[in-house]
This record gives sequence, structure tokens and C-alpha cells, in this order.
Amino acid sequence: MLGFGTIVFFSVTGITLNHPDWFGLSTDRHHDFEGTVKSSWLALESADPDRDVDRLSIAEFLRHEHRLKGTVTDVRVDQDECSLTWKGPGYAADAIIDRETGEYRLSVVEHGIVPLINDLHKGRDTGPLWSLVIDVSAALMTISAITGFVLLLYIRRKLIPGLVSAIVGIVVLFVIYLYGIP
Repeated sequence: MLGFGTIVFFSVTGITLNHPDWFGLSTDRHHDFEGTVKSSWLALESADPDRDVDRLSIAEFLRHEHRLKGTVTDVRVDQDECSLTWKGPGYAADAIIDRETGEYRLSVVEHGIVPLINDLHKGRDTGPLWSLVIDVSAALMTISAITGFVLLLYIRRKLIPGLVSAIVGIVVLFVIYLYGIP
């Protein structure tokens, strides 16, 4: 029973991954913001524009100012502007900053509950702790399946039908893989 919640979660999200439109809960919410960051964070002093940008100060200022979630996954810097991207399950935020004026445009997209749980199912933009949850869940499901199979070996009248069912299930899965996937 230790893995019950994870088995239900990954079973349900398996369905939502295949059919996200069935649930009508995946409406995106867009938020756009504008503002200014300190020009000292964007200094244009050397030939290498990447070294002049205080990425951490900019990222933490925008995170605090707009309550951004997720982690910074991408930072791009050139002579004229820099951009930062935050990603999290069911969430994305992109900031583009003019290096000369310090003015920024921030676009935040929250994808809704179905994309959120689908990202959790896949481990997309979730971090190392959730990756551990997925690994432990997979191990619990594997143990559950194996112990069920081992228990089958001790029930004589269910042994042959159980083994036949297991073999048929594996063969059907393999045939679908061979002939049903383009």
C-alpha cells in the first residue's frame, strides 16, 4: 500500500498525457509585465557582453518582483539585450531586457492543471527531488508487479492461466510495438 498513491497518480496522468483535451482543464493563463532593472546589472564595459551582466541579481529581482516560479533554465546575452527563461511544471516565464535602458518585458504562462500533472508525470522541469519521487515510484510499481507474479507461482489452480495471461500480454504489447507504431 506504500505505493498506492503513486500508482494511482501515474495511471491517471498516463491517461491525461494521451488525451489532454478530454478534461477541458488545460486553459493557459498569460500575464505580461514591464519594468526596469538597475542599469549597473547590465553594464556595457568589455568586449565580452556575457561577463558584464549580473545574472543572479536580475533573476532574483524579477523572481521577487513578479513572484516567478521554477528555475532559470536559459540565459542569453548579446550586445543589445539579454533574456532569461524560467521553467517549472506547467509553467514558463520569459524576460527580455534592453541592456541600454534596463527596460524589460516579461511574459508568464501558466498552463493549467492537466499540463501541470503531465509535466510531473514526465519529470519535466521538476528538479532532483521529484526525479527521486519518480524513481522510487517506479521501483515500488516494479516490486508490486514482481511480487504479484511470484504469488501467482504459489497458487496452483491459477498458475497456468496466470502465466498464459502474462505471456499473452507481453506478446500483444510487442506486436503493437512492431506493427502499430509508425
